[in-house]
Amino acid sequence: MNTLPGWLRQHLAALRALLFLTLVCGAAYPLVITAVAQLPGLNGKAEGSYVEVDGKRVGSELIGQPFLDGNGDPLKQYFQVRESNAGDGWDPMATAAGNRGTEDVVDTAERESLLTTVCARSLKFGELDGVDGSRPYCTDGGVGAVLSVLGPRDATGTVTRPTRVVSVNEACPATPFLAEYKGVKVECAVSGDDYAKGQIVPVRGDAPEHPAVPADAVTAGGSGIDPHISPDWARLQAGRIAAARGVPVDRVERLIGEHTTGRALGFMGEPAVNVLTLNLALDETAPFRG
Repeated sequence: MNTLPGWLRQHLAALRALLFLTLVCGAAYPLVITAVAQLPGLNGKAEGSYVEVDGKRVGSELIGQPFLDGNGDPLKQYFQVRESNAGDGWDPMATAAGNRGTEDVVDTAERESLLTTVCARSLKFGELDGVDGSRPYCTDGGVGAVLSVLGPRDATGTVTRPTRVVSVNEACPATPFLAEYKGVKVECAVSGDDYAKGQIVPVRGDAPEHPAVPADAVTAGGSGIDPHISPDWARLQAGRIAAARGVPVDRVERLIGEHTTGRALGFMGEPAVNVLTLNLALDETAPFRG
């Protein structure tokens, strides 16, 4: 006959369950997964997919890294990787997305908007690779082309008769990207003034529908350490890199093709180019002499 009190039996049962699950989930499962990870074809990825040159680790195929000079400017002889939101940049211990959406179009004293970030990057990479860096809803100066329109509104909240218009992302004494809006002179933004009470109106401008600078060049990856870029962006950079290294463009484009991976299982994702392995291949086959 079991003479143990009910409360004690319950605690003993819970303890046995705890010990069993600890052994299964805390020991057996990790050991099985570790063993599977050592199978041929999987062990490299499990150990970090490190890349070595002359016996020295130079990076990982899974973690993006910048190719910049001492001033933080892009090295012209290398392919560039996507910008990073991870920590201070490309920090694998602080992977994170920017967490900003398409409605983030107004700069503040604390930070610039996502729109201005995109505009600035498009201008930078356009200048770097000698193409038109213009983009819809961006000014020629590389900030968001956004107006705050003040005046009486109708029932839908739309300003019916503008009385004042401010280019919110162009601080005085800047000359606004637009001289006037609906007959009202556009003003530059005065630091410290709050224009949120106005109707926020992004202005598309006359930039091409399909910008020369691809989308992945102006946005950061979701992890903040994306090691890949699109083939389109890689091909855009080919001319600059060929000129810097003194080799034909088709030689660089051939390397791009050799380092482009297709869609997973033939239908998931998009083709991508691993920037680290491509740059290492460049150093091996077309060394920079500058």
